[in-house]
Formats: sequence, C-alpha cells, structure tokens
Amino acid sequence: MSNLKVTVLQQPLVWMDGPANLRHFDRQLEAVSGRDIIVLPEMFTTGFAMEAATQSLPEADVVAWMHEKAQQADALIAGSAALQTERGPVNRFLLVEPNGTVHRYDKRHLFRMADEHHHYQAGNERVVFEWRGWRILPLVCYDLRFPVWSRNRNDYDLVLYVANWPAPRSLHWQALLTARAIENQAYVVGCNRVGTDGNGHHYRGDSRVINPQGEIIATAEPHQATLIHADLSLSMLKEYREKFPAWQDADTFTLE
Repeated sequence: MSNLKVTVLQQPLVWMDGPANLRHFDRQLEAVSGRDIIVLPEMFTTGFAMEAATQSLPEADVVAWMHEKAQQADALIAGSAALQTERGPVNRFLLVEPNGTVHRYDKRHLFRMADEHHHYQAGNERVVFEWRGWRILPLVCYDLRFPVWSRNRNDYDLVLYVANWPAPRSLHWQALLTARAIENQAYVVGCNRVGTDGNGHHYRGDSRVINPQGEIIATAEPHQATLIHADLSLSMLKEYREKFPAWQDADTFTLE
C-alpha cells in the first residue's frame, strides 16, 4: 500500500473521567470509516493530570476498547493514556491494530514545568513499527521539543505526536511540527486537544498533518472540536527523498 488515510480527532476531554471520555469517542468514531490510522489526543481518558495514573482505567480496559474500535474501523487506533504499570505510573502511547496487536511507547521527556517527572516514570525505548507498509514513530507532546529523540535514522516514514499542548505556547507547537517534518524528511501528524482542563489550562488544538517539505496538508480550526482527514503518499515521500537526499549527509550519533 502506497497511500495511508489518516484521521485526527481534535477533541475536548472530560477531566479525570475515563468512562465519559470513552463514551464521547464512541460517538465521534461512529461515522469514521475507510481510514488506516485514527489518532486521539494525549491522555485521552483523563486529560493531562498528574494524579491520573492512580485513578485511571486499567490498561487492559483501555486496550480492549481501542481494539474494539480498531476492529470496527479496520484501522490502527492511536492515543496515549496515563496508566499504572509494574514499573510505576507512565504516560503510555498505545497503538492498537484490528488484529489485537498492541504497540507501546512510554513518553520519554516528562514535562517538568508541570512536575510530570515527579509523578510518572520516563520511557527509555524509542519505538518504530510497521503498519500497512509504513514505518511509524510514535511520540508524545513534550518529546516534540527534542529533535535528537525525533531524529529520523532513515528508519521511519511518519511520526505521530499526540498532545495536551496549552494555547499560550501554540506557536511553538506549530513551528516545531513543521521543523520535525522538514529536518526528518517525513510526514508529521500532530493531534492536540481543545477546551479547558481541570487545572484551568486552555488548549487551542491546532492539530495538523504536514508533508516532508513542511507543507500543511490538513489543519483543524483552533478551539474547535473537529476531525481532520489526510491522505499520505509513500511514493511521493520516496521520490522527494531521492531527489533531495539531505538524509544522506546527516551526522551519526548514538543515544545513551
């Protein structure tokens, strides 16, 4: 498959109420079909709460719900959740295939300005997996600010960022998404929430899909609960990287 159909759900979240959020996304997903990837925001079951992992739905319940939706839509369902695990609370990006395969990425960079690093365990594994012929890198919110962690080692075609990125720093969100697409010569999908959370933080959304040349091919109206759709072309990506092979001159490095 050379094309990938992506849908991004820019939505408000009910503060610390997992069942209510799942019911909300049940309604949103009823009319979504014919897509390959459906992306939900960061901590889509609770909102960005430091206490969320201790009060959130169990991982098995979240995965079961995502699996059901993946089967119904015949699509990969992606979104992060605050979860309690054997190694402690984590902000875990879950990506669930229709056949039940689950890909997991634990957020590496924890947002210290909200004390996230005092409440959650940082991930230490960079995850890349293949879905319908595309190599995908999943990352979460604050990870966007760290280009080395996002660096394309010629091992991915698409990076997914899910976020609760507050409105006062929306310009940073928009600029960094574009930068990651250009520097990594890859498609970038950014899914951010809207509304106001339980701590009074406001979110604009500004969810978007960006092609490898930094062009916005789909974008959501700010402050609006909406869905956006984009079709990505793997052949176009490969042709562009062949014609402008900047990736061949990238510096080598290792991560500790």
